[in-house]
Amino acid sequence: MDKSSVHRTNMIGGGEVGAISAEMDTFSIHETNSLFWDTKGNDVLGATALPFYGAFVSEEKCQLFGDVSGKKMLEIGCGSGQSLKYMGEREASELWGMDLSENQIEKTKQLLTSCGLSAKLVCSPMERECGLPKNYFDFVYSIYAVGWTTDLEGTFRQIASYLKKDGVFIFSWSHPIHKCVAPENDKLVFKKCYFDESWYSVTLGESTLTLSDRKLSTYVNALAKEGFVIEQMIEDSDDEIIQSNKSDFAKKAKILPVTFVIKARKL
Repeated sequence: MDKSSVHRTNMIGGGEVGAISAEMDTFSIHETNSLFWDTKGNDVLGATALPFYGAFVSEEKCQLFGDVSGKKMLEIGCGSGQSLKYMGEREASELWGMDLSENQIEKTKQLLTSCGLSAKLVCSPMERECGLPKNYFDFVYSIYAVGWTTDLEGTFRQIASYLKKDGVFIFSWSHPIHKCVAPENDKLVFKKCYFDESWYSVTLGESTLTLSDRKLSTYVNALAKEGFVIEQMIEDSDDEIIQSNKSDFAKKAKILPVTFVIKARKL
């Protein structure tokens, strides 16, 4: 990937990191990010999974899914399988998962097998046609994975095709305001322009990842374009979770949203 010499600040997880502007090249981004998750991804970023949607937001409080027993579920960016396990334990009738990383797919298989569960798993970028059944699923969901796509509208178009009519799509990601603001001398300071959606690369230890921080309106407009109606959006952090966490990240979450969750329905 051809990187410019423009350095910038970005937020990864709860911390401020140095980044370098990167050219938008789909093949290179997929290659970089799949290698990241095949090797040190979980060690560097951990795993965000249900019942948590991300930092300080939980399904137990939000209750976006309701009763999933007997439902057909597809997870986009299934990671190491924890969210699929959560759905299996709630008696979903079918579990399906997709991930960019072969290593993550293998971790999912191992976890589900150890729990007496099974899923049909596909290794593919989420924005590509990959043979998943059309008009089939009751729920498609994604926990901190949609933001990795190189083509948001294309991804939402694929997800709409997988869902039955009136099917539900639920996803979470880092709030774009959080990605712009960092603590500095007991204050929160804007370090990055909210409107900047350009791609950047970050090196964490020996691992590199490439991302773009999209505006909230970009997600909303892409959903509308692909035939979804938004039923609920969550930006608030859970006070109970924050109170049990004394980190600087928790202090930040008291002032501005660090995670957002959207529940949308296919028309």
